[in-house]
Amino acid sequence: MPETTRLVLASGSAARKALLEAAGLAFDVIPANIDEEAIRNDILEKTSGAEAGDIASVLAAEKARVVSVLHPSALVIGADQVLVLGGKIFSKAQTLKEAREHLTMLRGRTHDLVSAVALARNGNVHWQRAAMAGMSVRDFSDEFLGTYLERMGARALASVGCYELEGEGVQLFERIEGDYFTILGIPLLPLLQRLRDEEMITA
Repeated sequence: MPETTRLVLASGSAARKALLEAAGLAFDVIPANIDEEAIRNDILEKTSGAEAGDIASVLAAEKARVVSVLHPSALVIGADQVLVLGGKIFSKAQTLKEAREHLTMLRGRTHDLVSAVALARNGNVHWQRAAMAGMSVRDFSDEFLGTYLERMGARALASVGCYELEGEGVQLFERIEGDYFTILGIPLLPLLQRLRDEEMITA
């Protein structure tokens, strides 16, 4: 396709890729090479009272910007998701032991998931949106948690909450308030409207 009509997803998330494909979009996947942890820590150190939405928005924008510098005529989608519980912002678990610790902290409590999306072209971010979902985790048993992590394996490390809501992870919850697409990692409906506005997809 011509570079000016080329759509690129600057994320390696399988869930985001699946959502965009299911929506009928044609796009390439080029994950952004950024140090998310360093950017997150820098925001928290320099910005007093920084919230999850701020961090998710900055990371989404930076992913889109970095990839759009390399592919200047393409329209690049950047997305990010942040989990916050009681003021604590979580990063992805690196090991199953850490995943167990995260899920133990989330158990029986309600946390917020903030997903952000941004569009960039030629190194310039020109559109952003963010949305939040409230996730109430049930008070599951230690036995369930052990069995869940054994079945999930490395897949538990792919999302910031250590769960796949579209799969077995739905069993972790007693109540969910928010948009399904936001929970899976991207505010999809606002993105699709923007792509129609930019005539990247048929209105």
